[in-house]
Amino acid sequence: MRTPTNTEPPTVRGPGDAAGGGSGVPGDARSWAWVDQLRVWRRAATTEPGRLRVIGALLVVLVVAFGAVTAWQISERATAADDVIHHSEPLSARAADIYRSLADAGATASGGFLAGGVEPAAVSDRYDKDIDVASRSITQAAASSEGSPGSRDRLERLNQRLSEYTGLIERARSNNRQGFPVGGAYLRRANDLMNEQILPDAKDLWTIETARLGRDYDDAQALPWGAWALGGVALVALVWAQRRSFKRTHRVFNIGLLAGTAATVAVLLWLVAGHGVARARLDDSYAHGARSLQVLNEARIESLQARSNENLTLVARGSGDAYNTAYLRQIQDMAGTKADGKSGLLARALRLADDAESRESITVAMKDAKAWWSLNLQARAKDDAGSYLDAVAQTIGGSYENGERAEEYTGVCFDGVDSSLAKAVAHEQQEFEQAAADGRGALNGLGVGAALLAVLGAAGAVLGIGRRLSEYR
Repeated sequence: MRTPTNTEPPTVRGPGDAAGGGSGVPGDARSWAWVDQLRVWRRAATTEPGRLRVIGALLVVLVVAFGAVTAWQISERATAADDVIHHSEPLSARAADIYRSLADAGATASGGFLAGGVEPAAVSDRYDKDIDVASRSITQAAASSEGSPGSRDRLERLNQRLSEYTGLIERARSNNRQGFPVGGAYLRRANDLMNEQILPDAKDLWTIETARLGRDYDDAQALPWGAWALGGVALVALVWAQRRSFKRTHRVFNIGLLAGTAATVAVLLWLVAGHGVARARLDDSYAHGARSLQVLNEARIESLQARSNENLTLVARGSGDAYNTAYLRQIQDMAGTKADGKSGLLARALRLADDAESRESITVAMKDAKAWWSLNLQARAKDDAGSYLDAVAQTIGGSYENGERAEEYTGVCFDGVDSSLAKAVAHEQQEFEQAAADGRGALNGLGVGAALLAVLGAAGAVLGIGRRLSEYR
């Protein structure tokens, strides 16, 4: 009996071998099916109908993507423009109102103190109005600060310190009415609190809100590069598809592709024109509105602080050199060296003004500032010569020591500067609102219109390619 020479064990089939072939791995059948399908697709793509289907799909994707990106980018810019008009600029203006009202309250309180005894009713009413405006503006700003930590912190401090300031002023008034010298000490403490803590916080708040306004302007004016790029690519692809169709069929026009091209061109032109107009008007609203308002508000605040320090120079009775130095710095920051109107904030505001009404108001403010400078020098000379009452009359009005009534005094000039700047601010605010609204209006309907035209363009491309495919059936 022969022994078998083949010692290899018999093959044992696994449970999956009956279902599949090849290596006995169940997934192989599916892998080969995918490979076969890819080969079918590749062979189909080498035929003219297959190539047309690929071209049609790419055209639809490009045109729809162009419309979607255009709608998205225009929506973002429209939202930013809305923020400029309804949020950041009003918040910046409110912060400026807080700053201005507080500075005016300080100037009014110090001027009333110079009058001696019971301050005039007009002075008291003006001070009360300033405090009321500042309090209400702080409350309104806190309600619409949109969660900005920097703004919230400063608004909380302003609210707390304003109560402390008004308390010090009331003590100063009470002692001044009774003729107690300690009233001057309370006034100086109140002024130090105002200048060293309250006004810096108010200015920081204004700076924060103004920076937010600048960011919203940047977002609203940002160029829609993504939409432009996709629009250009889609347009080139559509023109290429028509040229390819013409070379193969010798037909000049493919109605569907022509309609898709026309829709894409319409969106591109609308995008360029609409965004261009919006950008130009928003830029105008910033340069001759928002920016001009910032400079005018800053000039107005400098004049108010200069007035406060001018009054405190006299309240200090011989020890007010620091207040006088601050006055000189502030009036020159506002009106230029020796108030000559050739530099400073008023000169900048005049350069930004783009119409006769605004320029006229600023020019009048410059003339009053120069007269203020000259009369203050006279008041300082009288005070240095020991004629304190004459210096007071030269500053707030009233009678000189010889009984003659002061016809010209710095208070009139200050009021002239303040009223002219208030008029310029109101005019520039109106200019801003009109230009910004025009800029926002140029974007109306662009996003929705772009999306609809893109859908029509994609449909035209599908119909144009479908017309070519029908020739192969």
